[in-house]
Amino acid sequence: MTQTHRAHDDATAEMFQKDPSLAADYLNDVLATGDEVDLMMALRYLSTAFGGVQEIARRADANPNTMYRTLSEQGNPSLKTLRAILSSMGLRLAVQPITAGEA
Repeated sequence: MTQTHRAHDDATAEMFQKDPSLAADYLNDVLATGDEVDLMMALRYLSTAFGGVQEIARRADANPNTMYRTLSEQGNPSLKTLRAILSSMGLRLAVQPITAGEA
């Protein structure tokens, strides 16, 4: 019998891979509504969608052990590392003004 459904995480990972703007929207929402721990959890979740921590480390030209620590709940990546992580996912940092309702 063929499987007619997939795990939610698998389907979500495929959506992020096919549409990096969806991943960007997800991170932007986390940045707007969450804290640093939420951001690290989101980056860790996205790293699985983009091949796992080992693959992100390879693409970012970083040590895999360091990348695991960086993407941990206690991780505190430097701006350089954050840019490398995002770049390996086909994303980049951007700055937007805060609208009146968001402040």
